[in-house]
Amino acid sequence: MMAVLTGTSLTVAERLAEFAVQALLDEVNLTPKPALVDQRGSGAHDDLSLELMEHSAQSLFPMFKAMAQAAEKYGTVCQSLREEIGHIGRQGEKQMLQVTQGINTHRGAIWSLGLMVTATALTLEKQKRLTVPNLCRLAGKIACLEDRFIPVQALTHGQKIRQQYGINGAKQQAQQGFPVIVQYGWPQLCLSRSKSISESHARLDSLLAMMSQLTDTCVIYRAGLSGLEQMQDGAKYVLASGGSSTLKGQQALQQLEHNLLAIRASAGGAADLLAALLFLDSISRTDHKILKDD
Repeated sequence: MMAVLTGTSLTVAERLAEFAVQALLDEVNLTPKPALVDQRGSGAHDDLSLELMEHSAQSLFPMFKAMAQAAEKYGTVCQSLREEIGHIGRQGEKQMLQVTQGINTHRGAIWSLGLMVTATALTLEKQKRLTVPNLCRLAGKIACLEDRFIPVQALTHGQKIRQQYGINGAKQQAQQGFPVIVQYGWPQLCLSRSKSISESHARLDSLLAMMSQLTDTCVIYRAGLSGLEQMQDGAKYVLASGGSSTLKGQQALQQLEHNLLAIRASAGGAADLLAALLFLDSISRTDHKILKDD
């Protein structure tokens, strides 16, 4: 599955946007993900499909490009940059909703991946190392700045969960520097790769590692705290059983999916973080000189 642009005559902003879209495409096509949209079907969702998710991802290319350009313009973390990418993100969400006819496919990913694209563009400007921890830390600094122009609107599912349970959601995960990625998703991806298993299994294991730790408000909204516990315990058991590449791990993964489908719970927050991790992984393994070559 290829992203929007191909070839070598791309600007830095276009290259970063292409990496971001590709990460979204790679995430949704990763199979089998427990109760999430993948190549088998719609998981726990009645209103989503693989094709819809792919169209949605492609529609976000101009938004990611504009965010990278904003980072190049300001060159540092500042209030103006935070508010400009916030405005760009809201415009990107409108475009997404037009493509999906009002279905929320990537609102969470717009937040997390938008921060990652912005952080990467800033890091390239300063000629610093493109490592997963460094980029997450910088993305967190951006997220800690409040956008004074966020319009008053109905609470998101994540905000409702925070009010009801006092549980932090995607905003707080970002402001903390994406600890679930840095402490669990990224190390698990590296560990699984060291075992010489397939890349798909390594990515599934990294998703499970994040599912085992994340207070995923998407799951809580659909299935309450008991649903969250089922997700976390089930993901831990898959990994304890050897991971998605082993027979025992695959059996545990099938059981986890069965349990999540039964309660209509979808780990959408973890899926958004997986897309962010796949973006960071691709960026960190690409020579920054190549990224900046026209």
